[in-house]
Amino acid sequence: MTLPTHAGIVVIGGGIIGCSTAYHLARDHKADVVLLEQGKLTSGSTWHAAGLVGQLRSSASITRVLKYSVDLYKGLEAETGLATGWKMTGCLRLATNADRWTEYQRLATTARSFGMDMHLLSPAEVKRMWPLMETGDLVGASWLPTDGQASPSDITQSLAKGARMHGAKLFEAVRVTGFEMKDGRITAVKTNQGDIVCDKVVNCAGQWARQVGAMAGINVPLQPVKHQYIVTEKIDGLATDAPTLRDPDRRTYFKEEVGGLVMGGYEPNPQAWTTGDVPNDWEFRLFDDDYDHFEQHMTQAIARVPALESVGVRQMINGPESFTPDGNFILGVAPECANMFVGAGFNAFGIASGGGAGWVLAQWAVDGEAPLDLWAVDIRRFSNLRSDRQWVCERTLEAYGKHYTIGFPHEEYTSGRPRIVSPLYERLKEHRAVFGSKLGWERPNWFAPKGIEPKDSYSMGRQNWFAAVGDEHRHVREKVGIFDQSSFAKYELSGPDALKALDWICANDVSKPVGRLTYTQLLNTRGGIEADLTVARLGDERFYIVTGTGFRTHDLSWISDHIGEGHNARLADVTEDFGTLSLMGPRARDVLADVTSADVSNAGFPFGHAREITIAGHMVRALRVTYVGELGWELHVPIAATGEIFDALMAAGKEHDIRPVGYRALESLRLEKGYRAWGSDITPNDTPQEAGLGWAVKLRKNTDFIGRRALEAVNGAALKKRLAGFTVDDPAVVLVGRETILRNGHPVGYLTSGGYGYTLGQNIGFGYVRNADGVSDDFLASGKYELVVAMEPTPAKIRLEPMYDPAGDRVKA
Repeated sequence: MTLPTHAGIVVIGGGIIGCSTAYHLARDHKADVVLLEQGKLTSGSTWHAAGLVGQLRSSASITRVLKYSVDLYKGLEAETGLATGWKMTGCLRLATNADRWTEYQRLATTARSFGMDMHLLSPAEVKRMWPLMETGDLVGASWLPTDGQASPSDITQSLAKGARMHGAKLFEAVRVTGFEMKDGRITAVKTNQGDIVCDKVVNCAGQWARQVGAMAGINVPLQPVKHQYIVTEKIDGLATDAPTLRDPDRRTYFKEEVGGLVMGGYEPNPQAWTTGDVPNDWEFRLFDDDYDHFEQHMTQAIARVPALESVGVRQMINGPESFTPDGNFILGVAPECANMFVGAGFNAFGIASGGGAGWVLAQWAVDGEAPLDLWAVDIRRFSNLRSDRQWVCERTLEAYGKHYTIGFPHEEYTSGRPRIVSPLYERLKEHRAVFGSKLGWERPNWFAPKGIEPKDSYSMGRQNWFAAVGDEHRHVREKVGIFDQSSFAKYELSGPDALKALDWICANDVSKPVGRLTYTQLLNTRGGIEADLTVARLGDERFYIVTGTGFRTHDLSWISDHIGEGHNARLADVTEDFGTLSLMGPRARDVLADVTSADVSNAGFPFGHAREITIAGHMVRALRVTYVGELGWELHVPIAATGEIFDALMAAGKEHDIRPVGYRALESLRLEKGYRAWGSDITPNDTPQEAGLGWAVKLRKNTDFIGRRALEAVNGAALKKRLAGFTVDDPAVVLVGRETILRNGHPVGYLTSGGYGYTLGQNIGFGYVRNADGVSDDFLASGKYELVVAMEPTPAKIRLEPMYDPAGDRVKA
């Protein structure tokens, strides 16, 4: 078959992700698809994958992607005639300590929130299911019966055949050598056998995805890591339908294969392969066996399955797998190039993810936007920091080492830090700040009182910062606090068509006079919320946009991609030009008035306005806005003057008892006020009306904007889900999100975020209540509610109004 000169979509890579993407593009979208593989199909990482297929993740959307894989694998052989090796054996996850058992109780609750049935078993039940296992140290195990295993090569060949059946063209031994580019877009793929003019490219090149991306100026932050497992000889007494087994406290996994066991693990001292380029000719190749490094797994595995001590090893597999800096895979449109899509870095979950990842990636490439909330795996969650290969290597090895560790709430990575610090870093350290990291920025999470070590101590219950954060929270409610939010992402949009562009992109009305501030969402074509930010009008043709730290790459890319052709508007990232100090609390005005000659009275500087004021001789962009429910300002200051202005505020605030406050208090404050957090409470799956943000949408204005048609189509109809707040009185309960919401004993949703409200003295959660026949005020108010926390129902009260909304409304006073 001759290589074509034109194609609608070129898929690069013939592993399971590339073949699945080609299959779905051809089957679902009848796309003109060409797949290019530099060696033979499966010859990269796919052929030596262990083939475990698990489904449950902490994100509902990613769990749905993995469940789709299972459904696809079940029926693929019937469609293509090629076996996939799929066996639904179920999966046991073992627990040997109380924290792990609590984690499983929470996981089982999450599973049920997502429509899956995970069971918790006793050691005796585990022994009956897996008689060869030593169970003396077990607390119990979780059991997910719909998990399984498959043959990676067989599934991939079956997907490849299905792709061909639906019209896709697959070529082996064709190497991509570069791209022709025009105006930041790919116009053609260059290969060693000729060029292919195309509309879009999907980079599924596995461990080569970083190199392929670099040819188009795209950063794909991957690190190949050596991953070893063994295949044993036949073991007497091992059932052919034995469940797959994960033993995370011993860092090992097992699956039955031809009467023997596949056994591998995730060690705390992993071995990176190369931070340079992966050789192009690495086809069906492995590293030398490394039994010295693997011994730690053998020791733990024999303790769990004693029969391993006397059985022969048929083969050791030591091959590279692509891992990422946060342990989540990479999907989506590259921020540097609007027509390259990426599916790579599957962290040894490639077989489990392959079917579903191909499905959503194909839809994404055709529509130009994700079909559901895929933020957890979106390539735009990274920043330029991830182009530093050494940093990526260090962080990725840490993520690999955490693969089987207990997932404590609020746990922070430690490698590669500190990387980016605000000018206040040393000052805040003197105040005993305990820092977390967000997109490379060091940010104060909380401040340790004297006598308490300034360090997080993780647990599944209340953590060591709980009381200290409560003090910070109360201080903001009663006096005044100052937050270092310099890591906020900040952009300027300017030009004759800046307003037209924003009118099209923003759901709310930004055509306000100069000096006004607008809180708005950016929507996708389904009406789902793609971003949540503020826009300040600095001039007739100049706007200042502020969004969350973690969304910097995503929101910049979204705005840039949707400005619209023909609009004369320039978007600039000015994040590092400005430090941000948020001054919040009932005494905030007193402090601000002492450091500026500007009128900061409510009449002179009302809520929702932006002004340029002078502090300590420096011009400051002051935005009258709050995320905590108190009187306050965001002060955007020249980055070099951040320290000087901080010192001036602290000196003026001394008589008002000012103190620095961290992000954990910010979270509890916003929960009480009912402010939504993008990525949890509001996502691309949720519309403003469902989220209670319909007031921030300009449907009454005769202006078209992205998502308007979708919102108009359901305007006036009964909503099938609505965001609501919940409180729980029991102080022993810890809410972290994904707890199941019961109404009159029946599941109706799950929490999207959870925490503690120190002013209320209650646990607080937010989540969507669902009902196919509509969720009216009466429906919400008439139910009796419980939250299932770690499998235990606890009484809860629904709250439809902000839980903290003091008389006189201090936000606007």
